[in-house]
Amino acid sequence: MKIGYDAKRAFLNNTGLGNYSRWLISTLADHFPENEYYLYTPKVGNNSRSGFLKKFSNIKTITPKSNLFTSWWRTRGIVTDLQNDGIHIYHGLSHELPVGIKKSGTKTVVTVHDLIFMHFPQQFGWISRHIYGIKLRYACRIANKIVAISQKTKDDLVKLLNIDAGKIEVIYQGIDPSFAIKQNTEQKGKVRAKYGLPEKYLLNVGTIEKRKNLLLIVKALPLIGDNVPLVVVGRPTNYIQQVKQFITENKLSGRVIFLHHVEFNDLPAIYQMASVFIYPSLYEGFGIPVLEAISSEIPVIAATGSSLEEAGGPGSIYIEPQNEKYLAEKIDNLLDNETLKKKMIIEGIEYSKKFNDDKLAEQLMHLYKIVEHA
Repeated sequence: MKIGYDAKRAFLNNTGLGNYSRWLISTLADHFPENEYYLYTPKVGNNSRSGFLKKFSNIKTITPKSNLFTSWWRTRGIVTDLQNDGIHIYHGLSHELPVGIKKSGTKTVVTVHDLIFMHFPQQFGWISRHIYGIKLRYACRIANKIVAISQKTKDDLVKLLNIDAGKIEVIYQGIDPSFAIKQNTEQKGKVRAKYGLPEKYLLNVGTIEKRKNLLLIVKALPLIGDNVPLVVVGRPTNYIQQVKQFITENKLSGRVIFLHHVEFNDLPAIYQMASVFIYPSLYEGFGIPVLEAISSEIPVIAATGSSLEEAGGPGSIYIEPQNEKYLAEKIDNLLDNETLKKKMIIEGIEYSKKFNDDKLAEQLMHLYKIVEHA
């Protein structure tokens, strides 16, 4: 097959949607080398994370013939290129498909990650919400199949957009294999020195925005018996000012370390040196940091209410996302109970096998074959 992808975020996004795009493309190209994979992007950029492309002769990168009207090309003009390239299936990797593709005869798949803009509309401007809604509804209507990255996202699509459940397949995403590779003492030492990390710490990874609920962890710190610090890895938004205000008012400055510019290659060591990973997000389409944590052999405390149980499995601890006292109790219990900690780590490793690239690649290719012959 010739399979095309909306690869804009694979080249231009270093985090969530970019990670998903790069993972899916590289995994399929590796496991099914007999196919040709066409990456359509308005521009290539200088993303160091796209270096994996060099090892695949079955991947081709396609950009518009002109640097003018690249947005138009991605949303409409690309259809002509798909026809000229003989693409059998086009996969929109982030909620959208180009206008006119259904009439062209090209079969389509679209991945839907979450419906955050509907759950938390106040975090998006009216215009953004309107555009997201139009693009998502259109893509779901014309796609031959929809990939939901979690059962929660599938349920949301059915409930909020009235999508036929039979059209939606839940196919999880994997993570970079480096998280499951044990970092040696030397590498850990280098990373610890580079970022000034303490010997013992709690860890939170993710964009510092209101939905991620970092303030809950900070509120729990004074209630923890151990004086263990918290390391926060992520890009800041205006929400960080609210968090820092609480830190200042409660004299917690010495217990919270913010790291805003962490190199991806250093993340596995940062995970693996942590005592507990905490992710109390109010809503996630999936929650990749939770999967990264259990794969790194770190016990996880996450929030109920969205998809995090799917990412962390039955071996992790889940708390109501507004109860800092309960969170503090669970952290204390983990820090003091080595037996529980080891049990959670073992169960986490076993659960993480569910997200093995071999299994996920098979699921995706099976879906493509169904679409091709529909």
